[in-house]
Amino acid sequence: MIESHAPAPPVAAPRTGPARLPVRPGTGRFLVLVCVFVCAACGLVYELELVAFASYLIGDSVTQASVVLSVMVFAMGIGSLAAKRLRWHAAAGFGAVEAVLALVGGCSAMALYAVFAWTSSWGGVWAEGPRCLLVAFSLAIGLLIGAEVPLLMELIQRIRRQDAGGAVADLFAADYVGALVGGLAFPFLLLPRLGQLTGALLTGSVNVVAGGALVLGLFRRDLTRRARWALLVAGLAVLGVLASAAALADEFERAARHAVYGKDVRVAVQTDVQEIVLAGGTDGKPLDLFLDGRLRVGGRDERRYHEGLVHPALSGGPHARVLILGGGDGLAAREVLRRADVRRVDIVELDAGLVHLARRDPGLSTLNGHAYDDTRVHALTADALGWLRRAPAQPYDVVIADLPDPGITASTKLYSQELYGLARRVLAPGGRLVVHAGAVSTRPRVFWTVDATLRAAGFATSPYRILGHDSGFAPGPDRSAAPSRAPHDWGFLLASPGHTPPPLGLDPRGPRPRTLTPEGLRADERAAQRTRIRGLAASTLVHPRY
Repeated sequence: MIESHAPAPPVAAPRTGPARLPVRPGTGRFLVLVCVFVCAACGLVYELELVAFASYLIGDSVTQASVVLSVMVFAMGIGSLAAKRLRWHAAAGFGAVEAVLALVGGCSAMALYAVFAWTSSWGGVWAEGPRCLLVAFSLAIGLLIGAEVPLLMELIQRIRRQDAGGAVADLFAADYVGALVGGLAFPFLLLPRLGQLTGALLTGSVNVVAGGALVLGLFRRDLTRRARWALLVAGLAVLGVLASAAALADEFERAARHAVYGKDVRVAVQTDVQEIVLAGGTDGKPLDLFLDGRLRVGGRDERRYHEGLVHPALSGGPHARVLILGGGDGLAAREVLRRADVRRVDIVELDAGLVHLARRDPGLSTLNGHAYDDTRVHALTADALGWLRRAPAQPYDVVIADLPDPGITASTKLYSQELYGLARRVLAPGGRLVVHAGAVSTRPRVFWTVDATLRAAGFATSPYRILGHDSGFAPGPDRSAAPSRAPHDWGFLLASPGHTPPPLGLDPRGPRPRTLTPEGLRADERAAQRTRIRGLAASTLVHPRY
């Protein structure tokens, strides 16, 4: 793809004569602009594919998108300057550039996934493998995209000379329309229909066919016999590599998925929201639930997490009406439904596919106690922030925020002062809000930023942490980082409107949690308090601080 911030194309008269075309000049210019359109669409798909894969595999999509885009744009400028030396052989140079770009861009997704699957768990310098490869691909693809600019300008000027401004306008018009098509095709067609791997391989195939057809069809008379055969063989070789990779993509993906998630993977689906993977859950094996590569539910520890999230909040007062933000797996609802005096549970979950699996998958539905079969449970498919803005007037006694870790870009708004202000509006007098706020021991600054955000929204808080034992449970949003040696825990904040922190305890009249005791809960509160960081600012939608 050609970008407007790339160096300006050369405007000096070319040193070679007019192109010897098999068609009229007007038709030739049209075919060149069609090739520009196709190459721009392919270039933007490569760019979006790198950003998407980086956010899935590495985390922190804002940082990864910034790295990809900045490196790629910088490389485009360097590539444009370097390609000036190829202007005297523009047709052959453009054909070679497109063949290499198709190979590198088409195989980038598979290479990134392979490095993530088989090296990230080694620790040490290998943990940085995905990041290094991401930068390398961004640099290489940017160099090749940038090299298209002077070569295409040379070709279009050789067909029919015109003023530089008119040529640039034609070139960029075709480029921007192609970028629009590529940008829309990636999320609405390639990703949902073909997936990242096959989608990238198909894009590379289109890229090499378009470049080869232009050079070998329109400009073949400008090439020596040796150059024509070299470009033809190179193009066919690239197509062969991409086709072979596409044929093996499913087998490769299964092997890589087993390397990432273990050998017990039963379900792997890509919904409109995220990738959901279920491992185990049958034949006595603990169930692990992964969302976009992060272990969201660890079967050996999930009860400790969900009991710690739910029971202190329900023990502090009335709990007839409960709202769960997130929690589409039904596991928080399972704990809520253990209280016989709960009359209604509303679950607001963004991903309808996760709710479907929680209802129908034998492993997950058994683990959640078939919570969705209870008539008290009502599932709503909506974004939590948007739903709270339109929430009904009927207040809730307890709001449970069972959401992804703060610090993941997609969840930043779910830990904002604005969301907590809206949650306060739906609470009944004396109501409580409990928030999963990430790990206390490994990310105390994030945890206490959530606390500061709650207090800025008008809540008083009681912090506590629950120790876990499953070392596989993801400690935070950055999956490529080496495992921490700090104790593994989950941090929670129990909050109520006003200036008096809610009491932290367990109701002796309610069902007894298997993993919690009143004494242990008080010790967990003291342990969390010892990590307190004061003076932190609240996180808002326009100024996220995680």
